[in-house]
Amino acid sequence: MIKKTILTALALCVISTGGAFAQKKEGAITPQVLKQIAGDTKTDKALFNAVAANTIDDLAKNFANRAPIDTHFSVETPKQSIHDQKSSGRCWMFSGLNVLRANFAKAHADTMAVEFSHDYLFFFDQLEKANLMLQGAIETADKPIDDHLVQFFFHHPINDGGTFCGVADLAAKYGLVPMSVQPETYSAENTSRMRALISSKLRQFGLELRQLVADKRKPADIQRRKTEQLSEIYRMLCLALGEPVKTFTYAHVDKNGRQVGQPRQYTPQEFYRETVGNDLNGTFIMVMNDPRHEYHKTYEVEYDRHSYDGHNWKYLNLPMEEIAQLAITSLKDGRKLYSSYDVGKQLDRKRGYADTENFDYATLFNTSFPMDKAQRIATFDSGSTHAMTLTAVDLDANGKPVKWKVENSWGTDSGQAGYLIMTNRWFNEYMFRLVVNNEYVPAKLLEEYKQAPVMLMPDDPLFSLDD
Repeated sequence: MIKKTILTALALCVISTGGAFAQKKEGAITPQVLKQIAGDTKTDKALFNAVAANTIDDLAKNFANRAPIDTHFSVETPKQSIHDQKSSGRCWMFSGLNVLRANFAKAHADTMAVEFSHDYLFFFDQLEKANLMLQGAIETADKPIDDHLVQFFFHHPINDGGTFCGVADLAAKYGLVPMSVQPETYSAENTSRMRALISSKLRQFGLELRQLVADKRKPADIQRRKTEQLSEIYRMLCLALGEPVKTFTYAHVDKNGRQVGQPRQYTPQEFYRETVGNDLNGTFIMVMNDPRHEYHKTYEVEYDRHSYDGHNWKYLNLPMEEIAQLAITSLKDGRKLYSSYDVGKQLDRKRGYADTENFDYATLFNTSFPMDKAQRIATFDSGSTHAMTLTAVDLDANGKPVKWKVENSWGTDSGQAGYLIMTNRWFNEYMFRLVVNNEYVPAKLLEEYKQAPVMLMPDDPLFSLDD
């Protein structure tokens, strides 16, 4: 009797819920659809065995593209030491500081390029991003927690990615110190656990600040509480990265390692002024290639900055041919450039070589991958993922680029002794951002950069941070 009652109840449940096993939902994979999908496919057994037992990249390598790499470059800037960001997302900082130390070496031919501390600047990057998140929580407290903008602040409260705008803002505000004065710590090179713990605290603090606003507490009281919260974040950063240096003694050395002048005491701001000069903001423009948007227009990414009082990304959208010419002009004058790419696409990491013909995935899987650059960006298939320092270009007899060379931040054991070589066809498809000093930018483009920017939101497919 009990079994009969249970079966009757189950039957009624199936009927009342629309017959979960009896009815078909349009768009679902049914046995009939599965039969059509499978068709008369006969997987080649030898090919299956190969793919199942090996990496796809090893099998898809294009043997016809395996000729020795031409390492000659007609235009090349002086080499400098290669750094390693390890397991961190600080490529933007490594590339930015590479440019600054190269500029110093160019201006002081008798001395070596200084090695700037990444750990020092990273400390203030994390502190500023924490403040940006908490202030964002206050200013959006009148919106529901599932609001698009509120979720922007709470989804990723802190990160270690960024762009050159962050280097410019942070270095001008906090100064710089030599690497020998504040070296890397484990958490600087391996950021994931520190980032997760601080993110958790920021979410907790953000909720508390939202409640203070809801309780109609005085703005001064809310800011006072935010300062107390930041004090706790500061302490966590001190334990993980070390307390930031306030003064230090340092002497420059020449290319042979001999001391130049007497050691002197610096503050980070004094060292910045001596090695970099005045505020970087206003001395450069960022250009980008985004074929989804109109060229020769200026765009800005709202809320995507490193500090609350800093600068949003702002860039001039240009065709690749014009971006290449800006790079060539700068390199010819010995200037390295901050640049960013979708580095994971068609990169032969062992050879340190990026080319659109490195891997033939289409033939291996008997299909095609026909999307163009605009389509790849729009569908999140491609975007800027990694910043590197552009150092060289090889030009043909007509002055057109054939290949490019970048200084990477994956250590000397990576690629071509720390460098990557990329063909111009790869450069056109997977290069996105370039930071150019104003002196190499035509007056027409400088004027275009002054246009009132079109505001974009940071969840746009192209604006993932360089890391």
